[in-house]
Amino acid sequence: MKFNKVLENIQTYEAGKPIELVVREFGIAAKDVVKLASNENPIGTNPAIAKVIRSNADIAHLYPDDSMFELKAALSRKFNVQDNNIIIGAGSDQVIEFISRALLDENASVLMSAVTFAMYEIYAKQMGAKILRTASYTHKYDEFMEAYRMHRPKIIYLCTPNNPTGDATSKEEVLKIIDAVDSDTLVVVDGAYMEYAAAKDPQYAITPNDLLKYENVIYLGTFSKAHGLGGMRVGYGIAQAELIKELHKMRPPFNISTLSLAVAIEACKDNSFVEESIALHQEQIKRYEAFAEEQGFEYIESYTNFITYMFDETMDATKIADALLKRGVIIRNLASYGLNAMRITIGTVKQNDVFFKHFLEVIA
Repeated sequence: MKFNKVLENIQTYEAGKPIELVVREFGIAAKDVVKLASNENPIGTNPAIAKVIRSNADIAHLYPDDSMFELKAALSRKFNVQDNNIIIGAGSDQVIEFISRALLDENASVLMSAVTFAMYEIYAKQMGAKILRTASYTHKYDEFMEAYRMHRPKIIYLCTPNNPTGDATSKEEVLKIIDAVDSDTLVVVDGAYMEYAAAKDPQYAITPNDLLKYENVIYLGTFSKAHGLGGMRVGYGIAQAELIKELHKMRPPFNISTLSLAVAIEACKDNSFVEESIALHQEQIKRYEAFAEEQGFEYIESYTNFITYMFDETMDATKIADALLKRGVIIRNLASYGLNAMRITIGTVKQNDVFFKHFLEVIA
């Protein structure tokens, strides 16, 4: 069987290892496994979500409202935008897929930082597009402008805060890049972790309304992180109505489930759970920063719900990650990104206690 040639140069996305894998391979009880690999909310979901799931269980056999009227209305109120500025995806990465299919072909190129969310590249390559990367994992204006002027990419991805590194780009710098780009290039501002950045430092806070005056910019958000709904797969894109209208041509019908739609609507009603989640994170990340300083290795200042530890040649991230996995601690090894580093989701107090205990034993 012959497959599309573009598949030859695409690597399968490597998701964080599930708890079930550790249970199967190492015989560790699920309750004893600490998963700090996929940037899920460590305190779970808003208790009101469970009630919504139970109350909607009897209509799970029905397709959802494909207009997603209530969810769009809730997001409209939340961000002070119009319903026709919004598209809903099964996670924000599905919106990235819509964007790629709508704009890219074998003659196009896509520009992104040296280390960033892998799906930007994967979806672009599926369309045969060329991948351009800056030299730095941070979003440096001069590097982006040099590549932009030379190649005139069809899409520029600005992931802020950036995954998997955790750094962020200020609103001033993001707008500076956008203002320097002409309308033939779409700028995607991926704010999957924006709630964390906004809470840490207002100069890094970007809202969809900050970007709506631009016809060639789209903001991406998700319910997977601060809202704790990773398993429900709901994300969104917000842009000018004409751009959203074109992206809707890429969207399949009923692309999120009946239950996903219901819980996303509920999640928009009360921000106290998000505030609680961020407060825990801000408290616990200080432990990770202090720990790195005590042990003498570097970390990237984080504006997300995770932290990235960077190692020199005396430490091997792959060996450390493998040893932790055998102990029931799952973190994200960043070797596939070309980094001798590991990304750790900031967990609960108990989860973090377990991580530090085993990490110290492993590096000893």
